[in-house]
Amino acid sequence: MSVLTGSSILITGGTGSFGKAFIRHALDVLSPRRLVVFSRDELKQYEARHIFGEDDRLRWFIGDVRDRDRLTRAMHGIDYVVHAAALKQVDTAEYNPFEYVRTNVSGSQNVVEAAIDAEVRKVVALSTDKASSPINLYGATKLVADKLFVSANHYAANHPTRFAVVRYGNVVGSRGSVVPFFLRLAREGNSIPITDKRMTRFWITLDQAVRFVVDSFDMMQGGELYVPRIPSMRVTDLAEALAPESPTYEIGIRPGEKLHEEMIAPDDGRRTLRLADRYVVQPTIATWGYLPPQTGEVLPEGFAYRSDTNERWLSVDQLRSMSLVEV
Repeated sequence: MSVLTGSSILITGGTGSFGKAFIRHALDVLSPRRLVVFSRDELKQYEARHIFGEDDRLRWFIGDVRDRDRLTRAMHGIDYVVHAAALKQVDTAEYNPFEYVRTNVSGSQNVVEAAIDAEVRKVVALSTDKASSPINLYGATKLVADKLFVSANHYAANHPTRFAVVRYGNVVGSRGSVVPFFLRLAREGNSIPITDKRMTRFWITLDQAVRFVVDSFDMMQGGELYVPRIPSMRVTDLAEALAPESPTYEIGIRPGEKLHEEMIAPDDGRRTLRLADRYVVQPTIATWGYLPPQTGEVLPEGFAYRSDTNERWLSVDQLRSMSLVEV
C-alpha cells in the first residue's frame, strides 16, 4: 500500500500525457479520497473529463502555476502534490525565454510556497534529462526548478512539507514524442529523418514513469533527486522498429539538442547512491534531518549516467514489442 492510498492528491499539469496516466493509475490502484486535476487548458480538461467520466473523486481546477493564489486555493486540504506542469519544447523555449522562466521557474516557486502554506505532506516534482548539464534554455529552467524543490526543504524545515524531484528521459508515446511522427511518415510512405545516426536516448514507458513517481512518495524524506535505472536505445534502432521498410536520412542535430542524454553529471555522481531500481542524488546541504538510504551503494569517482555509456540497451525487437501508442 502506498502513502498515497486513500489520500487527497493534486497534480499540476494534470491533463498532459503523464497526468492522464497518473489519474488512471490513481483511480484504479490508489483509491484517492480526492484527486485534484490542476491545469490551464479548458479544452484538455473537457476532453479528460470525457475519458474518466463523472468519477466523484475527481475535481477539476482551471489554473496556471504562475498564479500562486489559485494554487493556494487548489491545495486546500491536499496531502500530496505531483508537479508535472511545465513548458517543454526545446526550440520554442529559445524563441520565448521569458515565458519559460515564468512557468518553469516562477511557477515552481509558487508550487513550493503554496504547498508550504497549505501544509501539504509531500511534493514530487517531475524533471528531465535536459536539466543535467543543460545546453538549452528549457534545460536551464528545469535545473533551476530542481534546485528550488530541493532547497524548499530548508524553507519548510519547521513545517510538515517535504519536497523531492524525479528525473527521467524520453517517455514512449507521450505527446511530442518522435514515435507518432515516425509512424505517420511510415504510413505515408515517406523517408524517416534522423538527426544523427550516432544518437542515443534513455527510454521509459508512461506506466513505468507513473509507478516510479508513486514509489518515490513512499521512499522520500525530502531533498532527493531520484533517477530510474532504465535502458537506452539507438535512434536508428527505433526507426528500424517502427518503420522497417522506410529509408532514413540524416538532417543534423537541432539547436539545443544533445547527441547523447545525461541524467546524472559527474559532479553530481559524487553525491549519488545506487539502489535496486534507481539512483539517488543526495542534497548538498540538508538541515532538515535528511538521512542517506542505508542500502545505497556508493559509486566510483567520475560516475555519470549517460545514454551512450548505459549498461542496459533495448534491441530492435524489444522496441517493436513495446506499446508505442500516442497518449
